[in-house]
Amino acid sequence: MDAEARRRAWEELSETYASRRDPDGSDAALIDDLLEHCPSDPTVIDIGCGDGARTLANLPAKSVGVDFARSGLSLARETVPKSRLLQADMRTLPLVEGVADGITAYHAVFHVPREQQPELYQEFTRVLQPGGVILSTLPGGRFETVRRGWMGGSMFFSAPGRERTLNQLQTAGFEILETPTATDPLGSSTEFVLAEYTG
Repeated sequence: MDAEARRRAWEELSETYASRRDPDGSDAALIDDLLEHCPSDPTVIDIGCGDGARTLANLPAKSVGVDFARSGLSLARETVPKSRLLQADMRTLPLVEGVADGITAYHAVFHVPREQQPELYQEFTRVLQPGGVILSTLPGGRFETVRRGWMGGSMFFSAPGRERTLNQLQTAGFEILETPTATDPLGSSTEFVLAEYTG
């Protein structure tokens, strides 16, 4: 599934995904851990913000929600009316270098082909300040598939495995701080990684 097909899939599925998500959960509480490593009044980029209920709504006012799909951003506008929103591909963020103190990427990176994920982490470091932090889903397995019938449509998922993901982050210049487990929006448990960009 190429990038345009993935974008179209999210345009079709954003509303269904948002309606099936639990707006509460322990993964939202992990944002406090990220903010402890940020300066006061930080700018956080919320990658794949979708409707914003789990992430953007819990981030500081200067934060920016980024999503591939305009339909997801429309939902975020309803959920967090005063938020700053940007439609963009996470692989090429239209943001200046060093603009962010933090990045959240919940259930987002694994929608990019795994062979492109090392370059994606480099893009994240480009927009982060030195000492900036990332909080991202950490897939446990190695997979690349299109799940047909997912949320009533089709969706692409790809990951190189847990250890390779951690290695890719370290190669990009991140120091791994912790790997907590939390409940995800659809009711199961997911591991996350909190890491600091040390250059």
